[in-house]
Formats: sequence, structure tokens, C-alpha cells
Amino acid sequence: MSDLAQVKADARKAAFARRKTAHAAAGPGASALLSEVLAGYRGMPLSGYMPIRTEIDPLPAMAEAAAHGPVGVPVIQGAGQPLLFSRWEPDAPMKEGPFGALIPARDDFFEPEIVIVPLVAFDGQGGRLGYGGGFYDRTLELLRARRATLAIGFAFAAQEAEALPLEPTDQPLDMIVTERDVRQFARR
Repeated sequence: MSDLAQVKADARKAAFARRKTAHAAAGPGASALLSEVLAGYRGMPLSGYMPIRTEIDPLPAMAEAAAHGPVGVPVIQGAGQPLLFSRWEPDAPMKEGPFGALIPARDDFFEPEIVIVPLVAFDGQGGRLGYGGGFYDRTLELLRARRATLAIGFAFAAQEAEALPLEPTDQPLDMIVTERDVRQFARR
């Protein structure tokens, strides 16, 4: 394992522990600020995600947004490939996808202009540490090459790290929303 890979692995381990503690302490309403942010973008095509493990749950905010415009969830096509986004509705039939995340039973792909991004850790400059597969980095790079695409990281405030081991291919977040606050970042 390279030095950078080890540093990332150590950062993920520490962040997973913080996230687990925050998840256990979280009460209802953790997505209230995300709902407020998305209300300002009503009708714009967006993608959320189906929470796994101890991820903060965006589903209430996604359900509210789905009443006003298309909402999707990511579908992994394979290693090294960008994500696709399939249309989701709160009561739509779902099936298990890769890594245990649910995906719509019926494919109805579209390109979102807003992507709610799950993460393991974030920093105060809009940096994001994911799970290590590069899916969101590849996808955001592709979407941003086509049109303006807003990347909103959604996490518990406890997932913030002072510094992250980032690489040039890591796509920055435009905004981070936690259960406590909303922060916007100037694009690098």
C-alpha cells in the first residue's frame, strides 16, 4: 500500500468511527436543513442516495423534492465507470444494487443538475473523502464537463476533518449540509 493509500485508509477509519457515533446519537429531523436548501432549487433534476450503514439519511428531503421535479439515485455500472442515475419516487419498487444500496427496480435514467453526495469525511474547503472507488469523482467530472452541476455533500457535522489527503482527481463539493449548518464553497 502506498503512503497516500495508507493515509487515506487511516483517515477513513477515523471518520467512520466519528460517523458511527453521530449516527447513533442522531434524532429525527437530521435532513431538515437539506430540505431547506433543496427548496431553493425546486423542479431541478437532482440525485440523492439510498443510505447504507451509518450514512446520514437524505430520504425525507428527497421525498419532498420529488413532489416538484425528478429525483434519482445512483446506480453503479462497474468498477472504473461513472454512475448513472435512475428516477426514484418514495414508494417505487426497489431492488438491491452493488454494495447493498437499493436502486429502482425499473431503470429510468436521466442526468441530474444537483447531486447530493454521501461521504466519509469532509474538510472546511469543500474537500471530500469517499469510500475509495472514485465513482462520484468520475461522475461529477463528467457531469460538470457537460453543464453546471451542483455537488452537495450531506453528512453529520462530526464527519468534518481538519485536513484530508486529497488528489488532483478528487472533485470538490460546492456545498456541505449537515444536521447543524450549511456551508458554501468557492469553486477551485
